[in-house]
Amino acid sequence: MRKIVLALALLSSTATAFAQQQASGRSGTAEEQAACNRDVQRHCRKVIDQGDFVILACLQQNRAQISAACNQVLKNHGQ
Repeated sequence: MRKIVLALALLSSTATAFAQQQASGRSGTAEEQAACNRDVQRHCRKVIDQGDFVILACLQQNRAQISAACNQVLKNHGQ
């Protein structure tokens, strides 16, 4: 029972954070977006309209080519 309550609490907080990000239309702070903007334009232009999770996957796939600043943003978020 305790695990279920914990899972529901985690889901609720995750859903709230996701809703807040979706309301702003973008994920991450302005600084994080700026750090990765050039990399997204360069490596992920084809998927730019498919949402943040698809862009994240694209950045991960191109990790060897992205800037040190964008790479650090990914690391800071456990990616």
